[in-house]
Amino acid sequence: MPAMEQTPDPLARLRAAAGMREAAGLKRVLRARTPDDDGLIDLASNDYLGLARDGRLVEAATAATRTWGTGSTGSRLVTGSTALHAELEARLRAFTQAGGALVFSSGYLANLAAVAALGRDALVVSDAGNHASIVDACRLSRSRVVVAPHKDVVAVEKALAGRDEEHAVVVTDALFSVGGDLAPLAELHAAAVRQGALLIVDEAHSIGVIGPHGQGAVHAAGLAAEPSIVRTITLSKSLGSQGGAVLGVPEVIETLIDTGRSFIFDTGLAPGSVAAALAAVDILQNQPELPGYVRTRAKELASMARRLGLETNDPAGAVVPIVLGPPEAALRAALICAERGVRAGCFRPPSVPAGRSCLRLTARANLSSDDLAVIRGALTAVAEMKVTM
Repeated sequence: MPAMEQTPDPLARLRAAAGMREAAGLKRVLRARTPDDDGLIDLASNDYLGLARDGRLVEAATAATRTWGTGSTGSRLVTGSTALHAELEARLRAFTQAGGALVFSSGYLANLAAVAALGRDALVVSDAGNHASIVDACRLSRSRVVVAPHKDVVAVEKALAGRDEEHAVVVTDALFSVGGDLAPLAELHAAAVRQGALLIVDEAHSIGVIGPHGQGAVHAAGLAAEPSIVRTITLSKSLGSQGGAVLGVPEVIETLIDTGRSFIFDTGLAPGSVAAALAAVDILQNQPELPGYVRTRAKELASMARRLGLETNDPAGAVVPIVLGPPEAALRAALICAERGVRAGCFRPPSVPAGRSCLRLTARANLSSDDLAVIRGALTAVAEMKVTM
């Protein structure tokens, strides 16, 4: 009898790819933390202002949940828009001096809607250092995409000037999520205006951190009133909550309500998260010193790292990368930090280019001098590890 053919295993390729990732030091592991953060000083989260556990946000979220329930019950266009959502949109619009605001259930979805909808049937020019949510949004636009070298305004304008498309969109992070550097927003905006293009700016890591009152990098650059600039923000970093928003003139907001798929087909943000974000905006307005605190702490961390011979940058916001090279070095450094009481972010490809694996330290406004002493000990051990490699 002929031998029976073996049925192909559809999971074989997944196992093979997983083995390759593990061999390259790129395997990811979920680690469930405890309520006390396992006793570690947190330099890995995006809770830049230390508001995620602030009693004022907790109380606001609790009260809203008791009033409205645990979920929004539907998409924003059906039952998912509450009076709280409208209040938050009004407050964000006033705080950032934008023409309008539209709240989403995440910053990722806000980017998907803004870039995919506004970039449709247009040339999209995207910075090479942009966040993955922008990369995905560019793909969803189904338009031609030009990836410009990092912060290269000349390359951006050249792409715009040479296009065949009638319309164009330029998209950039305001503060880049790993390098911690600011985009040249004034120059990018000037280039976009000359070439008749919209500029979309992702303020995820700059809202609550950049500018005297934390109103973001666009506001700090004096561009908040410019109608051709669209901003996206997250509520889950400095504002200590969950969700995201798009800020723009009424024409932009109306377009996203009518055509933004990640707005139309997604359940609205839960009322508790909306209320927490509202409380965070209140705190920023009443405590305008908080953004300055986090920037000061970030500069202290960077100075500490440089004195130890570690490669870092001059941070514009809360993000302080410690570049170590191969993935194995970053993994080992993160473990060393944890053993010495510090939780540090560990970034490896594809989050960073090959050879640029790093620890990503994120400063917080409420880091104490005692915390800094512990962090110094952890970074000293990382520097010693680097010397022995």
